[in-house]
Amino acid sequence: MKATSTLVALGMAAVAAQAAGAAELRLAHWLPPQHTLQTTGFEPWIKSISDASGGKVTMTIFPAQQLGSATDHYDMARDGIADITFVNPGYQPGRFPIISAGELPFMVTNAKGGSKAFDSWYRAYAEKEMADVHVCMAFVQDPGTIHSREAMRVPGDIKGKNIRPAQATMGSYVNLLGGASVQVPAPEAREVIARGAADAITFPWDSVYLFGVDAVTKHHIDMPLYTTTFVMAMNKASYEGLADDERKVIDDHCTSEWAEKISAGWADQEASGREKALSQKDHTVYKPTAEEMNAWKESAKPLTDKWHEQVKAAGGDSEAIFSAFKSALAAEKALAE
Repeated sequence: MKATSTLVALGMAAVAAQAAGAAELRLAHWLPPQHTLQTTGFEPWIKSISDASGGKVTMTIFPAQQLGSATDHYDMARDGIADITFVNPGYQPGRFPIISAGELPFMVTNAKGGSKAFDSWYRAYAEKEMADVHVCMAFVQDPGTIHSREAMRVPGDIKGKNIRPAQATMGSYVNLLGGASVQVPAPEAREVIARGAADAITFPWDSVYLFGVDAVTKHHIDMPLYTTTFVMAMNKASYEGLADDERKVIDDHCTSEWAEKISAGWADQEASGREKALSQKDHTVYKPTAEEMNAWKESAKPLTDKWHEQVKAAGGDSEAIFSAFKSALAAEKALAE
């Protein structure tokens, strides 16, 4: 009843704002409010929108799953529970096959140029694949790796282990290597490892510290294993209901350039986590040899084959789509060799 009352109150506030000639939008995400993406990404983006609109378009942030579970944020935008949501498509395996190219291992080397490239590439497919919402922008997280309770060095070390994967493709990878994936949203990751339900996690470096996972994982593999994809999804009625000048402001802030800007601070913060781990005596950061890296990359190849199959099954030209993705990454110097 309390949640329903809150949503009714929010809806009434939005109506009142619109009646006053302003658009007051609700932005929902599932990260902690102190997360770098909010402080260096969402907040400057919102301020820029407000400034550009002369204060006519404002937003209120609802962090930490206040309006719904992390897994539900796409449907929350579709259903108007929030006007704009922060979506991890990988939380719903198989639902969005094209965008999951950004989850494939050893593809993206950095999140800044990688985000700009990823957004510009996905715009050609977003309207069809995510037809329920208005896709504002897409970006990727800084490359993550494996953080574990016990030392892991080669693909064979995954066999028999329970791993919390960052997204659907990592879940498939864990299964491919003989492990079992433990599917929980990021805010619940520490708990499942602490109680022994998982042996390791695939996570970006500083998120290990932000979510308290550093207390239960002391071993780290120093390699850019994967990225996670994200979308800023907007409720269609909220977008179409804006005045023409307000909609233009939103459009001007839903660009590949903004995808790079909004992810840049987060990328720097995540990268700093690696230095933290290296500086701590009770943590071990293992750098794979060239031979071990080749083994990791070889073990991941079936995931790309599976991606092609899924995209073809959905009616897409997987070869052309994949080639376009690689070209976009190469243009921004973010394609792994």
